[in-house]
Amino acid sequence: MTLSSPDPAPPSSAVAARLERVRRGISDACGVAGRDPGSVTLTAVSKTQPPGAIDAALAAGQRVFGENRVQEAQGRWDGRRNSVPGLELRLIGPLQSNKAAEAVALFDVIETLDRPKLADALAAAGARAGKPVHVLIQVNTGAEPQKAGVLPAGVSELLDHARAAGLIVEGLMCIPPADEAPGPHFALLRKLAHRHGLEALSMGMSGDYETAIRFGATHVRVGSSLFGERKPPESP
Repeated sequence: MTLSSPDPAPPSSAVAARLERVRRGISDACGVAGRDPGSVTLTAVSKTQPPGAIDAALAAGQRVFGENRVQEAQGRWDGRRNSVPGLELRLIGPLQSNKAAEAVALFDVIETLDRPKLADALAAAGARAGKPVHVLIQVNTGAEPQKAGVLPAGVSELLDHARAAGLIVEGLMCIPPADEAPGPHFALLRKLAHRHGLEALSMGMSGDYETAIRFGATHVRVGSSLFGERKPPESP
């Protein structure tokens, strides 16, 4: 099969305009919820995006980015990591334990801690690198068998294990089931966070970040609303 050429990056002006719309949406949602817009961090989901789209977002002032895969993120950010002041990279996709060292080296926060084995691997990698490891625990609020994340009943045990290992657990993250209303899942995540004294709540994406903000999200992960829809690369 002949591979199609990569999709072109959206024009810089389009990315800047979309970024402004999302920021305005965050501000409006915070106004409805009686919150300070500064209490919500926008994480731009840059997975699969071409260099031009990333540069356009950076030029428009965006500094927090989320990536799904370690290897893909290395190719995208290794050349930019030390040249962009204030850059923050967050891993928002599943992580294999054998990639822990690479993830710790590249990312500022790993949002997808979901098992003790991974906690141990991240702690060991952080110790070798002399670097504190900041994480969120991913919670499978819908108990979906195909999805990563610890079940709600297992949050306490995993949290204790992660803290004992020396990880800095900032909060919780979830991805609600696509075919269910997100509000109850966001409410559950907020309840779990409050129960355990955790402040960070990473929840809400392009289609539901305004709802997530009303339920207390501190970080929203937005991709298509910023960059437009992207097709995955075709297989040979």
